[in-house]
Amino acid sequence: MSKKNKKNQNNEAKAAQEEIKEQQALNVEEQAEKNEETAKEDPEKKIAELEEQLEHEKKEYLFLMADFENFRKRTIKEKGDLIRNGAESAMRDLLPVVDDLERALDAINKGGNLDSLKEGVDLIYNKFVKYLESQHVTAIDSTGKDFDTDVHEAVTMFPAPSPEMKGKVIDTTIKGYMINDKVLRHAKVVVGS
Repeated sequence: MSKKNKKNQNNEAKAAQEEIKEQQALNVEEQAEKNEETAKEDPEKKIAELEEQLEHEKKEYLFLMADFENFRKRTIKEKGDLIRNGAESAMRDLLPVVDDLERALDAINKGGNLDSLKEGVDLIYNKFVKYLESQHVTAIDSTGKDFDTDVHEAVTMFPAPSPEMKGKVIDTTIKGYMINDKVLRHAKVVVGS
């Protein structure tokens, strides 16, 4: 190839590159003009879209707030009903024990047999203890056990009858009870010192 041909090819390549650059510049200008036009239209459309979306979100928020408020009121009402009527079944189950006690009192007033009265009171006591157990109420076994402030309340301290009874419960004056592993009433006890 001659130098002239190379020069012509270089000039043609440069001309083609310049033409491409000019075309790109025109494309950039055209795109900028389109963007300006779109930018003029877009903000208004964008604002309208955002306002519509905001209204939708506000409605959803209001529905959620109303649902939550209804849930809160319903829950408060249900809790109130539970508190007012929670003891209903417990009291209903105690009524047979009261009936038995009334019969025992009638028998005492009529001058009934002492042995049959004792037997009747024992039956009533056993019935009541079974009812307590069905409600998960259990007596605290205290006498002879180590003194425990979690379940015992010391009424007094007596000298221990033997050295191994020091710090232990000598006597239970009032029995304690637990319900579901929670102290319902502390046992009142005499502790050896």
